Amino acid sequence: MTDSTSAVAPPESFRGAVWAQFRKHKGAVFGLIVLGLLVVFSVIGPLVWNPEKLTVVEALKSKNLGPSLTHPMGTDQLGRDQMQRMMAAGKVSLAVGFVAMIIAIFLGTLIGVLAGYFKRLDGPLMRLTDMFLALPLIPLLLVMVILFRDDLSRAMGPEMGAFVLIVFAIGVTSWMHAARIVRGEVLALKEREYVLASRSIGATPRRVILRHILPNVISPVMVAATLGVAEAI
Repeated sequence: MTDSTSAVAPPESFRGAVWAQFRKHKGAVFGLIVLGLLVVFSVIGPLVWNPEKLTVVEALKSKNLGPSLTHPMGTDQLGRDQMQRMMAAGKVSLAVGFVAMIIAIFLGTLIGVLAGYFKRLDGPLMRLTDMFLALPLIPLLLVMVILFRDDLSRAMGPEMGAFVLIVFAIGVTSWMHAARIVRGEVLALKEREYVLASRSIGATPRRVILRHILPNVISPVMVAATLGVAEAI
């Protein structure tokens, strides 16, 4: 008579579960590759491609040129290299999109999980969501610029101050759709057998949320994040 031992696989981490779910989706992998190429073009491109600065006379002679080895995408009406301008614009657009998306997804996921899991918080948080949905973005941006532009410019400089102001305004007015999506998923997930079993053995709400809820709402969150980048830009 021999004792047979069965090896038990270690529990998969949250990061591992996210990556395993992501790489199974061919469209998501293809999108990641395209996004990576855009990031390389916008961030690393200026380090490789940096045309010499032109004088006013040289710029006037070089305006509206077609594609060439010197200017692969041609020049504009002021003689500026189009590829260099696309790299600079891409860097700003990606920075705005990613930072605003991170703020929006963090707030949306946090509020959605709290509203879906804790019944007593559902009503107040959803009314807060409805209130933010009614806020118009452009007037809010104008008000924030008037109130905080000078202080941020003195603290961070005019360019960085404007960037922080715009990104923050976009982020705090873009989390509502993600919050509603996450709330709906949490309302369904918290009634599943494995969640009820975990709660019955005394698991804390924090452990249930981190262990069972968040890994299963990652798919809609990723979709909302993808759309959030484009919307912020």
